[in-house]
Amino acid sequence: MFIMLFIVPAYLLGSLSFAVIVSRAFSLPDPRSHGSGNPGATNMLRTGRKSAAALTLFGDLAKGWLAVYLARHFGAQYEVETLATYSAAVAVFLGHLYPVFFGFKGGKGVATALGILLAISPWLGLATLLTWLIVFGLTRTSSLAALSAAALAPVYAGYLIGGTLPIFALTLISLLIFWRHRGNIRRLLTGEEGRVAKPSASRPK
Repeated sequence: MFIMLFIVPAYLLGSLSFAVIVSRAFSLPDPRSHGSGNPGATNMLRTGRKSAAALTLFGDLAKGWLAVYLARHFGAQYEVETLATYSAAVAVFLGHLYPVFFGFKGGKGVATALGILLAISPWLGLATLLTWLIVFGLTRTSSLAALSAAALAPVYAGYLIGGTLPIFALTLISLLIFWRHRGNIRRLLTGEEGRVAKPSASRPK
């Protein structure tokens, strides 16, 4: 029961859906009611407010980082650092996916997962982010980049960190990302998934 002192706050922090919060602050439509219906930074871009999308991305990433950082810090004081860290990692991620404050309708968790990885190990986070950037640069498909990064994150963790609990926790998070992207996976298999167009080069005057 002691570990619940780390799990519950992490879940509640994860339940802060920044896409919804930022939308209300900017008097924008609820992101769950338009576009992809996903309360995340990508869907916020569809409103045309890049600042709102940037705030959403930062907020979702920051809460993942903060939850893990705090759990590691206080867990170390009670000699439960590893268990606290990875319990909080899963809890904050579940909070983002199923936020108690917003009817359990959350996002797909990519930004929050990155924040979690950066808090666990900056090298782990950067390796995963680099995977996303490479795949996105080659395919211009955000969902495929996210799925590729999610698939490789536990592999990187095994190499950089090791241990049963870290690999189990990050594998669980990766599987949840795949589950939340199941619609995208279907469209990828049928060739219907949308791509982000490359920015057109400006012509010299």
